[in-house]
Amino acid sequence: MINSPGKPQFRHELKFLIANSEAEVIRRRLKMIMHLDTHTDLSGNYLVRSLYFDDLNFSAYREKMDGVPFRQKFRIRIYNSTFDRITLEKKIKEDSYVQKQSAPLTRNQVESLQNGEYSFLLNTPYPLHKVLYFEIVSRVLRPTLIVEYEREPYLYEYGDVRVTFDRNVRAVIAREDIFSPTLPTALILEPGKLILEVKYTQFFPSIIRDLLPTHGVEFVALSKYVACFDKTLYKR
Repeated sequence: MINSPGKPQFRHELKFLIANSEAEVIRRRLKMIMHLDTHTDLSGNYLVRSLYFDDLNFSAYREKMDGVPFRQKFRIRIYNSTFDRITLEKKIKEDSYVQKQSAPLTRNQVESLQNGEYSFLLNTPYPLHKVLYFEIVSRVLRPTLIVEYEREPYLYEYGDVRVTFDRNVRAVIAREDIFSPTLPTALILEPGKLILEVKYTQFFPSIIRDLLPTHGVEFVALSKYVACFDKTLYKR
């Protein structure tokens, strides 16, 4: 995979399903050489809430289940249940590589999208807004599912490495406003497990690689959207 100058980069992505006890060991090692993302709170975490879009055929879900090598999906993401930082994201997946494009949104714009109003997307300076408009019109994309979890993120400058611990991954089990302080949810992972994600751009420094799990740990191609979709399948 070759990245073009000036364009969002494709990054390697690895995911592991690990026990909380294993996560604690890895965390202690990582803290010696990596630093926390500055967006975390005093506990070293932040709450991630994503509103995913899909079409009438649930193509984003089905393509993942069918193993389609090139996929894309759209989502709106907020942090800590506030509207201080709201982003529209387009995530592109090609085999083990991922690319993320993003653009800001306001709370009013998100509420308009949740209500099926999207014409404003043509009148903003952000190209990604127009891409979403085209997808809404041509493929009948609409808000489908909210996913929520706590994330503990670590960064390492060389290789642009990001390691995150995602715990309490849960699906919102009713059609709700993404800005609601609390939402009715259902956990999707077995008790005592969390998701360890690793992303890097050009190379994977051995000092980080050697700290990560190797034996007796489940490497997974887990999609939070797909897992939460399955959890709420009865609604469809």
